[in-house]
Amino acid sequence: MTEPLRIDIVSDVMCPWCIIGYRQLSAALEATETPHEIHWHPFELNPQMPPEGQNTREHIMEKYGSTPEQSEQSRQQVKALGDSLGFEFAWDEDSRMHNTFSTHQLLHWADMQDRMHDLKQALFTAHFTERRNLSDNVVLADIAAEIGLDRTEAEAVLADQRFANDVRGAEQFWQKQGISGVPAVVFDRKHLVTGAQGVENYTSILNQLAEMKG
Repeated sequence: MTEPLRIDIVSDVMCPWCIIGYRQLSAALEATETPHEIHWHPFELNPQMPPEGQNTREHIMEKYGSTPEQSEQSRQQVKALGDSLGFEFAWDEDSRMHNTFSTHQLLHWADMQDRMHDLKQALFTAHFTERRNLSDNVVLADIAAEIGLDRTEAEAVLADQRFANDVRGAEQFWQKQGISGVPAVVFDRKHLVTGAQGVENYTSILNQLAEMKG
């Protein structure tokens, strides 16, 4: 039996390209029937973001110096890509970016129950499709409960921040590996691919890796 391909993905649920890249990779994995195991790792796009967050459009224009027209064009491009991959981006004028340090701690906790992947997908949907506030611990506990995790335990994890050091350590580890933007995908612990590559490119990468393994 072929050993599954290890895939490490460094990402943040605030990042639209992270869910697009994952959906593209997922399609390529399905097309190539590649046995695999995915491991998610934390990255904060906006570690200095205050608890109340910031309007998404304002944040993007401020961060990248884009005009309202460029911002809208980019948003439509991402939305179309999402639609093609079966993921709905439902931004509106009140959409907000949020701090995700607590979100990453909840994901760490979910990982201990082998549910990190499920929670990660639920969080992407909560943020981009349902426009829920991921810097609100009540909302985070709700999402955990919705996928069948223990709500009381989720609330406790968020309240006492027991995994804060674990998450900081993981973030620092990947930064030391040279990761400064997401999504960053590492295949087989040694091949780094950054950005959302598209289904065709991911398929090509997976085929090359399969050939190398022989």
